[in-house]
Amino acid sequence: MEQVAGQWKAKRILKHALQSDKVSHAYLFYGPSGTGRKAMARAFAKALFCTSGGDDACDHCLECRKFENGNQPDLLTITPDGQSIKIDQIRELQRELAYRGSGTSQKVYIVERAETMTLQAANSLLKFLEEPLSPIVAILITDNGQAVLPTIRSRAQWVPFLPFSANEMLQSLVNEGAPPTLARAAVQLSSGLDGAREIIQQNQFAEIRNVVIQLGKESLTRFTAGMLTAQQQFFKTDLAGETQLMLSLLVLWFKDMIQFQAGRQESIVYIDQLDWIGKHAFNRPIESWIACIEHTLEAGKKIRSNVSPQLAVEQLLVNLQEG
Repeated sequence: MEQVAGQWKAKRILKHALQSDKVSHAYLFYGPSGTGRKAMARAFAKALFCTSGGDDACDHCLECRKFENGNQPDLLTITPDGQSIKIDQIRELQRELAYRGSGTSQKVYIVERAETMTLQAANSLLKFLEEPLSPIVAILITDNGQAVLPTIRSRAQWVPFLPFSANEMLQSLVNEGAPPTLARAAVQLSSGLDGAREIIQQNQFAEIRNVVIQLGKESLTRFTAGMLTAQQQFFKTDLAGETQLMLSLLVLWFKDMIQFQAGRQESIVYIDQLDWIGKHAFNRPIESWIACIEHTLEAGKKIRSNVSPQLAVEQLLVNLQEG
């Protein structure tokens, strides 16, 4: 479980259960997506199958190797069929577990998006939870623990998953091999690790970021150049469909000016532009940079109201020039 980023509270609960040999028959992993719930569920399941004992999987025993190779038949996973988890899926799960016998071998099932269970499915699972065939462990994953049937909630041990801080997400992404310059921006544009990964993996993300840097510099002092950059390097290219992302990155650019003035250089997103930012951040008062952010957000609102993206950005550049 140590390989899962952050979530010390969840790790403490699960490790204590393993160490004290007091594993519950059901766990409710709750918290926002992108916080490592599924990865932790699999890591916990692996530790349950591990034959070496201790508070985590050893990664070396036969059961750990089977798990890593995808050859663990006693791990079952249920995901929504369409918009919900249906009673037939729960019945099939029960048949599968009954077929595998009640012997001494460990069995684990994971229910993703548990809050989507229909009432019939939830009641069927409830009967299963009330009469656990030890050693069977259920791991229910949900964004909102309160959305799960109360009788199920009361029979499961709650395990909280908290949103990552920007620094935690940044460190995880860099450890995974993401370019630090892109990772710094992605964590500011996303509420979770999964979303940040998706942003970084967009083929055009690095290119849009480069355009934003150029626009950010030119919009303040070289109005005509800024207009040309917007037209030639953005709207006349295949980047044109990502105007909202471009504006979000531009907001971060202006925030960096404020961060520098406030002496918070460690929080700067465009860290590779630190020299330029240092030379220009004090050219305007903080109130002016806040106005730049407001103008940029307003451009985004106009586009959502069906104003032409190019027209909205051109109006934005005029407003930025005027301050």
